[in-house]
Amino acid sequence: MELKIIDIKGNYTDKKIEFHDKTFYKKSYNHSVYLEIKRYLSAQRQGTHKTKERGELSGSTRKLHRQKGTGGSRKGNIKNPIFRGGGRVFGPKPKKYFFKLNKRIKNIVRKFLIEQKLIQNKVLIIEDIKLNVPKTKFILNLLKSLQLSNQKSLMITGEKDKNLYLSSRNLKKFKLLSINELDSFSLMNFTYIIFSENSINQIYKFLSI
Repeated sequence: MELKIIDIKGNYTDKKIEFHDKTFYKKSYNHSVYLEIKRYLSAQRQGTHKTKERGELSGSTRKLHRQKGTGGSRKGNIKNPIFRGGGRVFGPKPKKYFFKLNKRIKNIVRKFLIEQKLIQNKVLIIEDIKLNVPKTKFILNLLKSLQLSNQKSLMITGEKDKNLYLSSRNLKKFKLLSINELDSFSLMNFTYIIFSENSINQIYKFLSI
């Protein structure tokens, strides 16, 4: 499979990148994808939820009324859960939702998702972009020339570029990541993947597992 490199105006250049069919998987890794996406989303949770039980509340521990003879139920003190402002019974406590997944599985999932995008013709490769100052209009014109203005697109660069990041962070349907920040959730969440030319050599790291 060959992909031609596109310039910033959306025109094909003479340069091209070849992806060998031998590097593609011959089977599905849907369950591994499920595990990796679940791990990623779980790791985003802070897990700081907390409510106070009756033993953690400040307040009097005086017994409200005698145990028997009132005709009412026994209530204990004012921190009883049946009262407004009382303690919560079996409430949430801080916990970690993160669970470990082997590094090899993560790499397999990234490779599998990239291959699926290649098979679906959802991958574009453009020339390297250098901006002296942040300019959102430049990114908008680039997406327009690539006919991706209304599509969810993920751009992957070889290294972090502050000006490119500042130019694109306000766009709702566009996300910029360096190759080291690439995660499986972003590969799955965005319809089109745009690789910069300088990230191609590092892409083979995922395709040669």
